[in-house]
This record gives sequence, structure tokens and C-alpha cells, in this order.
Amino acid sequence: MNFGIFNLMGYRTPGTAAATLYDGAIAQVKAAEAAGFEIAWFAEHHFSNYCTCPSPLMMVARLAGETSRIKLATGVVVVPLYNPVRLVSEIGMVDSLTHGRLILGIGSGYQPYEFERFGEDLADSAPKLVEFVDILEKAFAGETFTHEGRYWQLPETHIAPRPVGKLPDIWIAGDNRTLQGLAARRGWPIMLTPRHATVAQVTEAKAKIATIYTEQGLEAQKAAIAPLRHVCITDSKAEAAYFVDNIRHQVRLSQSLRRREELIDGAMLIEKPYAGEPPIDTLAAAMLVGDPTTVAERIAGIIRAAEPVHMLMQFQAGASPLALALKSIERFAGEVVPLLEREFGPLIKIGAARRH
Repeated sequence: MNFGIFNLMGYRTPGTAAATLYDGAIAQVKAAEAAGFEIAWFAEHHFSNYCTCPSPLMMVARLAGETSRIKLATGVVVVPLYNPVRLVSEIGMVDSLTHGRLILGIGSGYQPYEFERFGEDLADSAPKLVEFVDILEKAFAGETFTHEGRYWQLPETHIAPRPVGKLPDIWIAGDNRTLQGLAARRGWPIMLTPRHATVAQVTEAKAKIATIYTEQGLEAQKAAIAPLRHVCITDSKAEAAYFVDNIRHQVRLSQSLRRREELIDGAMLIEKPYAGEPPIDTLAAAMLVGDPTTVAERIAGIIRAAEPVHMLMQFQAGASPLALALKSIERFAGEVVPLLEREFGPLIKIGAARRH
């Protein structure tokens, strides 16, 4: 098992400049590389303050020249919102720019608000992603390819920008049985994105994915999951409480978009409670927030229960300060990881047989 840093680049304070958010993400990725993190992830969303990154591949391309070791990943490309040939070309180009450090996280999307503004039907999103994978694999299997599918038809075509060596490793996100079945058959890790999930909920999600593996005639124990979690390493109760409040803010925005209940005032989503929202103390108890010992114990609980192959860590949410995120990254590597290795030994051995 290893750790990655996840960058959403959303904001809570009206008028926050996009450049400030991008610069903050770049600073966090540099800090994560110095701290030994394995992967840096970049989200994609559109049209609101929930996320200001419409193109994770552009962020990966920018970071290609700012880093040298850390893998750079899309978390995720919302495939149905793209022209497939242009997307394949950009994937080949960005993999070359990173000299093979690209990890291609893909998903089918979940926000009706976004799909409406792209003129896309959310009901077609999963089958479009499946067809795109077919195009992607054929595009780089030879010099030219053709495609006749349900959504797209292509005459003989050559994609000029090529990946370095093989296709980038592919990861899947989304609570969708079709996509999880595809991931199982291909041996791709599955990202679990509800950041506020409890250990029991993460375990339940893995059990459902293991069932999909079994249905595909595969060994259930090969199910490879990568949960996404918020993280703040602090000895201050006030800092921890403020960070949790910002987590709740982000979850509320996400839930409103997922449920088609969003209210938007100009550029800003209006934060509001959602049906089934847990009390903030319950939310705080499930988060990786607090001193290093507390955070290590909570991560250990996830490892023992679900054995993830990777964990995506989000160190900044809403209006939480960049300085706190950078300090948390440093303390996570210097104080939390050693506590985990004291219990489990080298973390890289956990789930090694299930990693792509």
C-alpha cells in the first residue's frame, strides 16, 4: 500500500482567484514528492466553486516540469464530457511529457448539473466510458485503427502523440457495477470517493466489489480498492474543528450536486444540510484529523478492515489554510507513516499482489 495526495482545488471564500488555488495545489504536490508520496491526483469538475479544475490533464502537464519522481494522475477524467479522439491524443501527449509518469484515472461522472451544460445525457455515461476504453486500447495497439461503436465511428486514424512504452496504468472511480466489473476484468484499482465514509462503510463497499469479482469468475481477494480521505495533522483542537467544518462544507456541496439539489448564487454553490447528514461530531470521528497518533490509529483501522492498495489523501478543503496543508503533509510522512510501519512493517507489502 502507498499514499497519494488528492487536489480538488475548490474554494469557500467568494472571489478566491483560480491562480491561487492552482499555485496551492502545485505547492502541495512538490511537498508531497519531497515527503515520499507515490501519486499526485487532480480532480475534474465544472461550473462552480466546488472545483476549479476543468482539466486534470493540464495540471499533470504543468507538474511534469515541476516534479521528477512522483506519479501524476487524473482523479478523474470525466470521459463522457470529451471528444474521444482528442482525449486519446492528449493522453498520449501528457504521458510523453511526464516520461511515463501518468496514471490515467477515469470515471463516468455523477453531476447532472455538469452534464446538462455539456449537452450530455448522464444515462449514457457508463456505456460511453466502456466504449472509450475500447478506442483508447485500439489507438495505441498499432500505427492506425478504426472504430465502429454505438456512440462513435472512426475511419482509419493515426494518433501522433504516443505514450512512453505502454498505455498508462488505468484506475476507475465510481459506484457503478458496470465500471467496477470492467475494472475487475482488467485488474484496475477502484477508487472509493466518499471522503466521509466510516471504516464500516469502506469495508462494506469493498465487500460489494469483491462480489463483483466473484461474479466475473475472479478471485474475490484480488479486489483492489483505493479510498479517498481528508487528512489534517494537528495538535490544536481549534484547527481540527475548523478543518472538519470545511470537510462538511465540501461534502454538502458534493451531495447537493449528486442529488440534483444544488442551489447556486452566481459562482457560489449554497451550502446546505442534506438528507441523512451525520452530526458533525460523527463526521469528525470518521476523519483522519488530529494528532499523529490519532490519525495513525484511524488509518490502521482502515488497513486492518479493508486492506487498500492505495489511499488518496486530501490535505486542503474549503477555506482551510494552505500552510496547514503543507505542514500536515510533512507531519504525515515524518510522524504518521513511521507509526503505521511500526505496526504493519513496510506498507508497500500490503496489497502488493493486487496492485496494477
